[in-house]
Amino acid sequence: MEKLRQRVVTDGENLGRGILKVDSFINHQIDTHLMFEVGQELAHHFADIGVTKVITAEISGIAPALATAHALNVPLIYARKTRPVTMTGPVFVEVAPSHTKGSDVFLMVSAEFLKPGDRVLVVDDFLASGATILALVRLVEHAGATLVGIGTAIEKKFEDGREVLAFLDVPIVSLAVVADMSDGKILLE
Repeated sequence: MEKLRQRVVTDGENLGRGILKVDSFINHQIDTHLMFEVGQELAHHFADIGVTKVITAEISGIAPALATAHALNVPLIYARKTRPVTMTGPVFVEVAPSHTKGSDVFLMVSAEFLKPGDRVLVVDDFLASGATILALVRLVEHAGATLVGIGTAIEKKFEDGREVLAFLDVPIVSLAVVADMSDGKILLE
């Protein structure tokens, strides 16, 4: 998706250690027009596989996942990082390392919203090492639901997440692929 690719190059910041700051359009301030275009594009790729729910991780994945769920006309579930008092019933819980926080985070989904008959598309802002997406996949598996695909706005190819996820045998779509971030650069594929 050319518009997203352009924003990654012009507005993204290479902070070193593989961290790509996209706070000006995805992770803090959200370019809503761009995110709805991202959602339309991801929905186009997954339109014919019978998605019934989209799942993402709190908080950065919500913008692209919401736009995708909206375009597919299905509900969005986001895995919470802390359990609110309103989450009273059974909960599926997984742990994922956070590259930007430098520690593990818990991801929780109420069993009320993720069921065995669901056909679930995982959508996140980044595909990097694949660890967060794998945690989301495990939540889908705990529920007895079916994983049908993975979509991301940006993939950091040099972190090998796609290879880590290959065993899942589902379509993986990334709209902008960063090939290299060495020497302060942001080079796209």
